[in-house]
Amino acid sequence: MNAPILRVAGLGKRYGQRYGCRDIHFELYPGEVLCIVGESGSGKSTLLAALAGKLRADEGSVDYTDASGQTHALLALAEADKRKLARTEWGYVTQHARDGLRMNVSAGANVSERLMALGQRHYGQLRATAAAWLEQVEIGAERLDDTPSQFSGGMQQRLQIARNLVTRPRLVFMDEPTGGLDVSVQARFLDLTRRLVHDFGIAVIMVTHDLGVARLLAHRTLVMQGGEVVESGLTDQILDDPQHPYTQLLVSSIVQA
Repeated sequence: MNAPILRVAGLGKRYGQRYGCRDIHFELYPGEVLCIVGESGSGKSTLLAALAGKLRADEGSVDYTDASGQTHALLALAEADKRKLARTEWGYVTQHARDGLRMNVSAGANVSERLMALGQRHYGQLRATAAAWLEQVEIGAERLDDTPSQFSGGMQQRLQIARNLVTRPRLVFMDEPTGGLDVSVQARFLDLTRRLVHDFGIAVIMVTHDLGVARLLAHRTLVMQGGEVVESGLTDQILDDPQHPYTQLLVSSIVQA
């Protein structure tokens, strides 16, 4: 598909007289990974929450084109319609897996819940699909009846991926998904995400403070400072030849580290 899945124009979110983010413009295409980077307080998490409908933006427009080709003006969409998109065409991966999983039910139930929300009820098929998705995210099917509390942090994040992707969403939002992971576990998670994006043509918007994550995963990157995008473009171009002083500072801090 050559048409964008998401069009964002002039998006802004205010907190009183202060902007959390302002005048945001970009387009996102199927199968594309876009990273939003910046230091704490730069506005990247506010932007992600506004895009995903978790915060109501005050300005601008966000247009989403669904699988049928229908375009939705998200800022004017009813809450029930937003929830339907979140269950069917979107996924949301949180920084802390405990916020995105039900910790007191089995791994299989966590994965199956989204299918049940779409009306699937056959127990055997739900269980088989959940087991297949655990295998997809490199968790053995024998762990199907274990609860997430019995998993390591890296396994919990991979389970969160399975829970979100089982319904084959077209767009997945990720909020610092590697933030609490060790380097080796982080690399495994990024390899898995890259493979699933490639295999299923998923579009991803990821917030991260880690430019190394952006380089490994993102096709394009937005750099935010003070609630505004100060630089955007192809990830390798931005990281290899940053133009804005703030981006130069971010890149140099990684090089010096």
